[in-house]
Amino acid sequence: MNLPNSLTIFRILLIPVFLILLLYGRRQEAFGVFLAAGITDALDGLSARLLGQRTKLGAYLDPVADKLLLATAFVVLGAKGELPLWLTVVVIARDLLILLGFAILVMASCRPVAQPTPLSKATTVSQVVLVALVLAREILPSLMPLAPYLIGLVAALTCVSGLQYIYLGTKILEEGG
Repeated sequence: MNLPNSLTIFRILLIPVFLILLLYGRRQEAFGVFLAAGITDALDGLSARLLGQRTKLGAYLDPVADKLLLATAFVVLGAKGELPLWLTVVVIARDLLILLGFAILVMASCRPVAQPTPLSKATTVSQVVLVALVLAREILPSLMPLAPYLIGLVAALTCVSGLQYIYLGTKILEEGG
């Protein structure tokens, strides 16, 4: 197992720790774990490029790790009333749509590549920033007035990138793979 994939697996293993801390109201510790996960995300991508260790496993695991961490954060923060429930539904629905589309492409004998688009990357970054802002509200309360704007940005990017994936998946199916 190479270093980038080990970092990604470590990030996945941080998710239950993050969840437990959130559920028990240990917000600052949860924020620390969330930051650690973000750092390992940056390091796994950087090390894969610098060491020439990009793998097919990593191409699939990395976005799964991101989606699992963010889904966990949105569901818990939404259930606790710290993020709007409608936004949680939008974020989770987009991720399920992507997974469903990927499964359809595989079943249609297409060979989809796990390659995020620039818009999808921007969506993930906006979601990460929003979760970090909500988790850090006691540490950085002066930034909380930005939350409504960031919620709107996350909603817009999430919807538009979801539509982009529908378009791209449909195009692949129409072209026969």
